[in-house]
Amino acid sequence: MTAQEFEEEIAMQEKPKTAVGRREFLRVLGAGATAAAATPLATKAKADTENNDEKRKARYKETEHVKAYYRVNHYPAKS
Repeated sequence: MTAQEFEEEIAMQEKPKTAVGRREFLRVLGAGATAAAATPLATKAKADTENNDEKRKARYKETEHVKAYYRVNHYPAKS
């Protein structure tokens, strides 16, 4: 057996690469993103738990950090 025949035999015995190529990676990534985007659409919608009074209540509160924001950004003081 010559050296060239020996090298050819070894080359043929090598295992194929198991690494994922760039195109295959992007293909798998796209399939995963599609599945992830479709998952929330499969769940049922939940009913609103607030009654009309709770929906209409005032939610804005002028706390200390809000007052500090107004002061730092030179908003006019409330009269």
